Amino acid sequence: MPRKRLSFAALLLYLSLAFVGGLLLLQLFYFVQILWFRVVDPTQTAFMAEQAKQVAVIRHQAVAYEKISVQLKRAVMAAEDQRFDKHDGIDWDAIEKAWMLNREKGRVMRGGSTITQQLAKNLFLSGERSYLRKAQEALITLMIEAVMDKQRILHLYLNYAEWGLGVFGAQEAARHYFGVQASQLTAYQAARLAAMLPRPRHYDKHRDSAFLASRTEFVLRWMPQMQVP
Repeated sequence: MPRKRLSFAALLLYLSLAFVGGLLLLQLFYFVQILWFRVVDPTQTAFMAEQAKQVAVIRHQAVAYEKISVQLKRAVMAAEDQRFDKHDGIDWDAIEKAWMLNREKGRVMRGGSTITQQLAKNLFLSGERSYLRKAQEALITLMIEAVMDKQRILHLYLNYAEWGLGVFGAQEAARHYFGVQASQLTAYQAARLAAMLPRPRHYDKHRDSAFLASRTEFVLRWMPQMQVP
């Protein structure tokens, strides 16, 4: 009996070490890619690959940071992450509020995600809503913040955010909705695009939504206060 218990304990130890080793290798895999994306634009994100299975054509063109209207940069910060230039990638106050809401409802209702967290999800993760995925998202977020400056983070976010069914990035969004280049977006157009971000496919089909209109006005009011990196 003692020998069997020792063998079982050894097996359990080996399995635990293998599990931990696998997790560490996975984090290293993410970190190496983040280092690469600091200077090279991805050809495709995990989220784009997932959507490519559902749509016939993916419309996407990455453009230089200077080719994206400063109005859109302000608008996205106003709509999605007003403390983007102040936090370390994770807005703990927003997460606490989200956790309280999720506990009250008994399921994941709100994520409290920052721009960096959304970028982490878009680049590497699935659309699954679970605490395990949120934990992995948090780790990737901290890696991104450690490696990239705020300008690069915002640049990648704007170039790879979803803005409609098969529509990705500021350049294609500007063309799809307004027939202009990303650099030519007006304040109102930028605010409207930013207001769509939580549910872009829905608002692509319901462009006359009253909520979208009111949210656009909200974004417009906050845009002048945003400090763009």
